[in-house]
Amino acid sequence: MPFDTEDYAKNSKPVKYDDLDFDAFDRQPLSPETLRAVQYMCDVEYHTVCYLRDMLVTPSNREPDVTTFMTMWNMEEFWHGAALAEVLKRHGVPADYGHIRFVRKRVGWKDKLDPIKHTLLANFTGQDYVAVHMAWGAVNEWSAIAAYTRLAEVANHSVLTQLLRRIAKQETRHVAFYATQARKKLALGSRAQRLARFALDKFWGPVGSGLMPESEVRHVLRYVMNGEAGYVAARKIDESIQRLPGLTGLQIVERSLLNRGVSVG
Repeated sequence: MPFDTEDYAKNSKPVKYDDLDFDAFDRQPLSPETLRAVQYMCDVEYHTVCYLRDMLVTPSNREPDVTTFMTMWNMEEFWHGAALAEVLKRHGVPADYGHIRFVRKRVGWKDKLDPIKHTLLANFTGQDYVAVHMAWGAVNEWSAIAAYTRLAEVANHSVLTQLLRRIAKQETRHVAFYATQARKKLALGSRAQRLARFALDKFWGPVGSGLMPESEVRHVLRYVMNGEAGYVAARKIDESIQRLPGLTGLQIVERSLLNRGVSVG
């Protein structure tokens, strides 16, 4: 079924969390390991606007469906960050705009060069850049859903679980768009497939790996994706990737876990 971008735009709204019993975190605080994972996810969600900035200098910006979706996607991701920030604040963990500035400053020169990098890549790949963008976005959204689902299972906290499930539900709409567009764009030609395959195989990393310190990336992956359940989740993502045109055989998610010492069995 085609993704209805107009309907999505009309019905997009911030994730609801003001009805949740946040006082439960006073009675049953999250573990330090869980809080590190929540902060990681919060920082990544708040950084979404920078990903949007990078896409505005590419051919993706000339596609009405893509720009409409990404406008609402950016809004929803911001509110995911805001909801997770409320959890952190309940535990005395920094999550205000000062912290957001710190995270972006920590990235340094890389953040300033990213728009230039995407401009150069777009000039080289032309319209096929959109296929790469959509495939990359699909992988990231599949990964986000898996991470939120697994964190809810590992943390086993009733209120956090409710919040993470609501966020993951919105992420399913995001992946529906990206995956639909990726199939459509990749099916247009072998060059788009080769470019997407090359980009994902050589450069894709876990969501947040270009933003967060490697120590935090490893912690989150080992905490959330460790063991048989994590392996099953990773394998499902790889299988979804392999069903996209021209991407048969890619195992980038499982490989990224193994490369970071995550036990997957």
